[in-house]
Amino acid sequence: MDNDFIAQTARHFDIPGAAVGVFHDGREHFFCQGVTSLESPLPVNEDTLFLLGSVTKTYTATAIMRLVRDGRVELDAPVRRYVPELELADDREFTVRQLLNHTSGLDWGTLVDTGEGDDALARHVAELKTLKLIGAVGERPSYSQSGYNLAGRIIENVTGQTYEQAIVALLLEPLGLGNTHFDRDAVMTRRFAVGHEKGEIARPWRHWRANNPGGGIAASVRDLLKWAQFHLSSDDLHEMRRPTAILRGSNLGDAIGVGWFLREIDGVQAIGHGGSSNGQFAELLIVPERNFAVVSIANQGPDGIPFNQAVVRKALKHYIGVNDLDPEPLPYDANKASEVAGKYDNDAMVMTIEDTGAGLVLEVLIRPEIRQEAEMELPADHAPFPMGLLPKDEYVLTEGAFTGQRGFFTRDADGVIVGVDLAGRMFGRVR
Repeated sequence: MDNDFIAQTARHFDIPGAAVGVFHDGREHFFCQGVTSLESPLPVNEDTLFLLGSVTKTYTATAIMRLVRDGRVELDAPVRRYVPELELADDREFTVRQLLNHTSGLDWGTLVDTGEGDDALARHVAELKTLKLIGAVGERPSYSQSGYNLAGRIIENVTGQTYEQAIVALLLEPLGLGNTHFDRDAVMTRRFAVGHEKGEIARPWRHWRANNPGGGIAASVRDLLKWAQFHLSSDDLHEMRRPTAILRGSNLGDAIGVGWFLREIDGVQAIGHGGSSNGQFAELLIVPERNFAVVSIANQGPDGIPFNQAVVRKALKHYIGVNDLDPEPLPYDANKASEVAGKYDNDAMVMTIEDTGAGLVLEVLIRPEIRQEAEMELPADHAPFPMGLLPKDEYVLTEGAFTGQRGFFTRDADGVIVGVDLAGRMFGRVR
């Protein structure tokens, strides 16, 4: 892999700027391409700050593990031991571990801006009593942003610091990650990337502070690769790699550990996490048994996702001979297609699966009322995605920005399809 490949791939996906880092055979390799912003361009380099989105969740989970190591938190203790002020729509109890592996039953999250003050997380937690509960505790993984924000509140209550101060003290300072930041003032005085959506500047640059534990870090590719090396070399963090919840029909992985998605790729075990913010996308993959890591960050939506995927796959093949391939869909079957075609929805989105007579097409739209009520500018809806069915009621998207995205259908006791999972979020069938 070389700069020519990164440049060609960036041109193919129309990426303004990208940064890639690889750790292999004890050496670091960096490849930077393009500019920070189409409006105010500066060359991207190894120290340019990008928003990491949900890759931040690995920092939050690791901070919890530091508190576990120090005897200040127990993974299998109830969350209310550490956040006694927590109120939910029912009286459920879940553990810290269930929070970190997304099996608490909490929905994705709230869209309420609770400000930029030091009480932002406390106010966010107070809003959780309005959050929908989408399953029993431990029933199935369901990706939850608010779950990780709640984990950030655990860190605040246990340490007596703000979440951001605690992450600095527990992780960033000890590891020498001096180019990893939450504070906008710290970012704006350094070279930083701006997100784009289809060639236009994506605003706002970052959303509100309460989402920091689930997605607020900005870091350079150099610091992110150091973060990966820390996880390669830390003997006391193996608990994070142990499967705690099985994933079905997911390109995120085969299972979830503590903060990490776990999967087997071409016979080797890997851990990783992706992230997306407003027009910025990050991918981090670590292969512990090969002492290998690759990180890729891009500042264009929606094609930052396939760009990162192409880079990660190329690095796996080039450096360690590992092939990461999408599953091959089954041939079109009219009976099976008619069984899954129809409308599905959840509180935030509406999904339509159309049978064209020759194939299936999936479309997901944000509800108009959600767009009207949102206190932020939401990303544009995507064009419909061709999809193919896989064995065992699973499916794969075969074209578009999310090529390779997998999911599955659920059936009731009578064998009738009643729901569909997309990226860890459930959609119920509309009758």
